[in-house]
Amino acid sequence: MTDIQQNALNYQCAQDTFKDRIILVTGAGAGIGRTAALTLAAHGATVILLGRTQEKLEAVYDEIKAAGGPEPALAPVNLTVARPEDFQELAGLFDKEFGRLDGILHNASMLGDITPMDRYGAGTWESVMQTNVNSAFYLTQAMLPLLRASDDARLLFTSSSVGRKGRAFWGAYAVSKAATENLAQVLAEELENTSNIRVNTLNPGGTRTDMRALAYPGEDPQTLKTPADIMAPYLYLLGPASREVNGVSIDAQPR
Repeated sequence: MTDIQQNALNYQCAQDTFKDRIILVTGAGAGIGRTAALTLAAHGATVILLGRTQEKLEAVYDEIKAAGGPEPALAPVNLTVARPEDFQELAGLFDKEFGRLDGILHNASMLGDITPMDRYGAGTWESVMQTNVNSAFYLTQAMLPLLRASDDARLLFTSSSVGRKGRAFWGAYAVSKAATENLAQVLAEELENTSNIRVNTLNPGGTRTDMRALAYPGEDPQTLKTPADIMAPYLYLLGPASREVNGVSIDAQPR
């Protein structure tokens, strides 16, 4: 286990570590994204909740407010159909409201089908790649000026073990996560010496989420860690402790 991996897994986040930081979380309505948004807010962050379902985002908003966190912002966006101009418009709104971003957690993903390649549907393939890769790129590109305006910004992409080594039947999801790893590597090198933005990827591992249940319907969810159990590396890679960490891909659970 590398030192960075060890530091991430053992990270103890102080209560006000994210005070005055503005963090955008995609897929914030459920699962890991919801928990990350709540946890970041609990440590002082102003969280922008981006997701497809307005009602779910509003529920997370209410939870953050009820817990005494900074007032979050809502950004209802369907990443599967959003176009580059939609993200540029969103960036303009964030610029007027906040003037900068201190981090983006690219958490939203689509699983697609677990099936052989020769049976993989074209429509599903395109939707997975659009959600997991294209939208992540378009969103990042649109938000880069706001990230550059920060003194200490983070881009954190969600990876997967099947993105590091392809696995039979995982189709578009595996391919999209391999692309995610490469997108993060390219950005990390381009931004390292030209900005205060640090770019990394994190593989959450087997976690008790709806997506995991779809992928492994026969699995007992009680054997898996909850999203709350794996928050330490998210806080580490999104916060000031990772100022010197760039271009790495780590795991949120020991392997």
